[in-house]
Amino acid sequence: MVNARALVRVLRAVPVPLALAAMIGLAGAVLGRVYAGPLLTLLVLGAAVGSVLVSVAARRLPSWLVAPVSVLAMAGWTAWSLRLTATRAELPGGLAEVTADAAANGIPRLLTAMIPVEPTPDTVLVPLVAAWLAGLAGAEVALRAGRVLLGYLPPVLLYAAALYVVGPNADPAIRPTLAFVAVAALGLAVPTGGAARAGADPAVGLAPAIRAAVRARLAAASAAGLAVVVGLVALLGPLLAGQVDGRPVDPRRYVEPPQVETLDENPLIRISGWALNPGQQLLDVRTERSAPPGSAPAPDPEGAPGSGPSTAVRPVPIRLAVLSDYDGVTWRVGATYRNAGRILPTTAPAPDSTVETVRQEITVAGLSGRLLPAVATPREVTGARVAYDPTTGTLIRPEGLTPGLRYSVTSAMETPDGNLLGTADVPAGEEVARVLRVADGVPEPLRRLAAQLAESNGAPYARAAAVEQFLAEHYRLAADAPSGHAYPNLNFFLFGPRNAGGQRGTSEQFAAAFAVLGRLTGLPTRVVVGFRAAGDGPVRAGDAYAWPEVLFEGLGWVPFDPLPRPDEEPRPVEEDFRPTPEDPPPSEVPEPTVEPTSSPEPVAAPGGPAGSGGPSAALLVGGGAGGILLLVGAALFTLLTMRRALTRARLERGDPGQRIAGAWREVTDALRLAGHPVGGDQSASEVAVHARRALADAASWRAGTAGRDRDGPAVTAHEPAGVARVQAPAGDAARVDELAELLNHVAFAPGTETTEQADRAAVAASDYVTALRAARPRWRRLLWSVRPGPLRWPR
Repeated sequence: MVNARALVRVLRAVPVPLALAAMIGLAGAVLGRVYAGPLLTLLVLGAAVGSVLVSVAARRLPSWLVAPVSVLAMAGWTAWSLRLTATRAELPGGLAEVTADAAANGIPRLLTAMIPVEPTPDTVLVPLVAAWLAGLAGAEVALRAGRVLLGYLPPVLLYAAALYVVGPNADPAIRPTLAFVAVAALGLAVPTGGAARAGADPAVGLAPAIRAAVRARLAAASAAGLAVVVGLVALLGPLLAGQVDGRPVDPRRYVEPPQVETLDENPLIRISGWALNPGQQLLDVRTERSAPPGSAPAPDPEGAPGSGPSTAVRPVPIRLAVLSDYDGVTWRVGATYRNAGRILPTTAPAPDSTVETVRQEITVAGLSGRLLPAVATPREVTGARVAYDPTTGTLIRPEGLTPGLRYSVTSAMETPDGNLLGTADVPAGEEVARVLRVADGVPEPLRRLAAQLAESNGAPYARAAAVEQFLAEHYRLAADAPSGHAYPNLNFFLFGPRNAGGQRGTSEQFAAAFAVLGRLTGLPTRVVVGFRAAGDGPVRAGDAYAWPEVLFEGLGWVPFDPLPRPDEEPRPVEEDFRPTPEDPPPSEVPEPTVEPTSSPEPVAAPGGPAGSGGPSAALLVGGGAGGILLLVGAALFTLLTMRRALTRARLERGDPGQRIAGAWREVTDALRLAGHPVGGDQSASEVAVHARRALADAASWRAGTAGRDRDGPAVTAHEPAGVARVQAPAGDAARVDELAELLNHVAFAPGTETTEQADRAAVAASDYVTALRAARPRWRRLLWSVRPGPLRWPR
């Protein structure tokens, strides 16, 4: 009998702990749907079982002692789990270092991790701790205090949190939710010993009158409770049912993903710098390539598609970044990076394409920034914690690259079937609007060239090949060409005179020009920056280059090579592209003149000259002249106000970099006003030399007009005080040199300028413009501030 009673007590004590552990385990299963593999679910289930068992085993201990014992057990389980996940993810560092990093970055990395999330220390720490604490709180309330329903609250909150973290990134958790409700109901249905005692008749032993009153109150309380439950179901049921088909909120949109610096957002500007220092070692690469069984070796993906698919196996290019956004000034990556584990998301390859597995071991030498080089398309990364943008295929290391960093990348390099390119179409619509967008301000020659290239090439591939061939045949590759891919830079690269630096550039200008011309012809294009890896060994700065890609339906992104062939001399652009003069507008066509016929002279009427009652001729002439002067004065005042507003906007508004650039535009506009325009191919240092020479020439001319020698004093007693600056322009010229240095600082180290530097640039520009204006003739000085040129000249 005693054994039977003990067995009954054990059976009554099992359902609630079992229900608590199962509910917490189901929360882990729901969260594990966005993880790679079942490891997180198993670890959370272990935490649930461990926390509940510790509370069951310590039920005879004082309540204040259970929590410390359970926390010690949690620390042991968590440490073992972190070591296991760190080993499986091949993360470097000891347990203390891994634990500290996971504790500091667990929540943001969990909410910014790429799905599927790899179980690593920083992505499993928060779920493990939350599961253990939920089990501890639920077990203590349900078992020790006998409040089973209240003890379900921690597992319910944990389950809701798991659903919220998953959001719309997995299918609806219908089956786990039904199982969760069933387990909870089972725990409530089986009475425990405490519940049986609590469920005994509280009116036993009382007087009949008191017993009836107690039972009436209990019945009323039960009825009231039932009414409340039924009312809540009636009110909340339709609302909850209506949310079943709704899309959950993604909590990841509230967390800022890993960011990159400006230099990494537009690595295209680094091409010219690398070209000037080609011997600098950036990487060291070891490559293993393996094509699928029975397939031919993959052709070179960087070869010119216009010349047909190649069959030779050549070194594959290593991608640094894929740039899809262009605003007419700068190409940008525009990526949204998510923390990723070793295994990256996979996409199905295009039909009839060749997929080759490329595994590279890369050691960083002199490459800086956060962008992580890899062959397209990366599938697995070991040796470095990365963040990944699946849209562009760009990898970053949020901590930044350091010399000696070694990592391995396994990529699935996809090469489309070249025989299908000729008939392939290009996609259109909102999905590719980003890579079809052409920013406002396209120079008219670029539009005419794009129209000419597309005029006789209807198929998309034919248009792309025509752009590729035109660039390769008419332009020269030059390592010392200045950087820049804004509309003015591309316009000068394509149509500038050869003797002034036009029609030559680095791969930056070739790739950017192809992408812009392609978009103008309706092709979705982007620019890729990377390196040529000539087998195993070092990758140097001279191996860096950029190439364009075009998106074809069913084939994916196809690379093109617009660079000129080394053994071919480029043809002048004028041989194949002559801008046609525009027809004059109808308002400019001369109207045929009709000779007026002679009319008889008027005969004076009696009593005085004709029209003597109207205004006099003097009044008409004076009124007309006054009106004209008023209009001219208003126009001059408007021009003066607009010019001063432009100067203030340039020198006083925006961040320090914009103010320095505005000060530089003030100097170049002043040179143009003085008759010394600056060429578009000149660097900042060359413009500074040009500015010093212009100021010196103006000072010499001013001194000569005053009747002095070139080396003599240039100011007389009756000269205005402002002309005294012309006597020695060296100080203002030195300020222009300082301004040029600040501009170079903005170009090569953007975002590091200070307000003090911007103030110095504004003063330097103002002093130089004042000195140059003072050296002009008096009547030119009067017109200087009202000339409308700076208002319409391109910025």
